[in-house]
Amino acid sequence: MKPISELLRSLAAGEISIEQAEQSLASREIEAIDGATVDRGRKARCGFGEVIYGEGKPADLIVRVAEKLLELSPSVLVTRLAADVFAQIQVPHWQMHYSPQARTLRIARTAEALAVVDESSTALRPIAVVTAGSTDAAVAEEVAETLTWMRVPFRVLTDIGVAGPQRLLASLPALEGCAAAVVVAGMEGALPSVVAGHVPYPVIAVPTSVGYGASLGGITALLSMLTSCASNVSVVNIDAGFKGGYVAGLIACGQQAPPQSDGE
Repeated sequence: MKPISELLRSLAAGEISIEQAEQSLASREIEAIDGATVDRGRKARCGFGEVIYGEGKPADLIVRVAEKLLELSPSVLVTRLAADVFAQIQVPHWQMHYSPQARTLRIARTAEALAVVDESSTALRPIAVVTAGSTDAAVAEEVAETLTWMRVPFRVLTDIGVAGPQRLLASLPALEGCAAAVVVAGMEGALPSVVAGHVPYPVIAVPTSVGYGASLGGITALLSMLTSCASNVSVVNIDAGFKGGYVAGLIACGQQAPPQSDGE
């Protein structure tokens, strides 16, 4: 593949047409490898690189895709990665952090790129990560791991569901000054509406599959959240901690200047 500078010289010299140059530039955004097509242009278009959905993928494919993505970004996120597959991923020059609870893997070239961002070290406002019950912790951990990968600070508030409303009232000071909240809840899924009635920012509701029979594997919570009376609630899919965290991270980053290119 020709360098972009050579491509531009060919265009300026009239050796290729604008359409040919456009096609050449578009082809640079993807790279086909055995078993996958890597989106090399995702970071330039969207601010963050491609995330690897690990469920069902063999370890060797995850390694090869991650190697390509690390050419473009300082870190890579893998979601829904089983512990036995992670055990097969052994790359000496990688720094890695695996969360068995969230089933996420963060891969980086340096240990610094894996560190959790402290509120005092960034201009970004934090995200509140709120759980209704401790059984929602795995999904909330996926939210937190996603925000860590995005380099967005967060505050975790656990087990403050509506069965004990005084717990939420005691936690209200920690919700102040945030860019958004991700509220993770199962059962009847009421907590996002209650939180949303106390805060002046978006609430991303994540229904979980926690609950007894009539919770229908999270469908009851999902429908409850979708019919919330609170105007600032948006909803993602059941157990989709990554999606909730990603949307919240974009909100936090969108309140600052757009991310600058790292020259890669």
